[in-house]
Amino acid sequence: MTHVQAQAPAHTALPRMRENTVRTEPPLVPFVIQRKGEEAAPDNLLLTALGPGRYRLRYADEDPRDRDLRGVLWARCSFGKVDDLGVPVGRPQWRMMHPLRQRGTMQALRCQVCTDPARTPLGYIFLAGPDTVDPADPVILTNQPPVCARHARPAADLCPHLTRRPMVLLAQSAPLYGVNGVGYGYGERGVQVVHRPEGPIPYGHALLSTVLASQLVRRLSSFRLVDLDELLWELERTA
Repeated sequence: MTHVQAQAPAHTALPRMRENTVRTEPPLVPFVIQRKGEEAAPDNLLLTALGPGRYRLRYADEDPRDRDLRGVLWARCSFGKVDDLGVPVGRPQWRMMHPLRQRGTMQALRCQVCTDPARTPLGYIFLAGPDTVDPADPVILTNQPPVCARHARPAADLCPHLTRRPMVLLAQSAPLYGVNGVGYGYGERGVQVVHRPEGPIPYGHALLSTVLASQLVRRLSSFRLVDLDELLWELERTA
């Protein structure tokens, strides 16, 4: 099984901020990209005993939005300013995805660039960089939210992990698989990271009760590898 890695360490709803600035046609930046000034929130993590050797990770001031639909706790990250359309502004941190925006777009299967519904008449478009996945694998795990037909080419041009001819996976379904994150426990400094899994942690795994998640992961098992330009031409014919 192969998984696609990303660089960042989350509330299901796509957030809109109160503090606005005037929109002045900024360069296109995917919605999920973290912006300068958006930082990991100071943690106040606690472990609650569930039984002998069993714990549940939580925040001292936990809010219901701190957990995803499966009950997994998510890393907190601040939000920067947005423009009058609710689009994040600020210098993009291209190698990082904001955990909450990644979670929102991935949960709802919305385009990671514009947040519109990502499903096309031919399926969902997922992009991957060269050598990041093996298309011969029967199952591929990805933390990259899909893209809509309109932004498939811009996303490939913008992302530093992709090339002009990226690997394009056209999926008919992409069920939720699990999360990327780290496991907490007791150590010399009290509650601290004690597990760093090499790959995604599937929902239902025993470790999840003490995991702080940073990215939502979906499973692609019904997909085909396609050429991006050919796919966009085919989508134009179906419009």
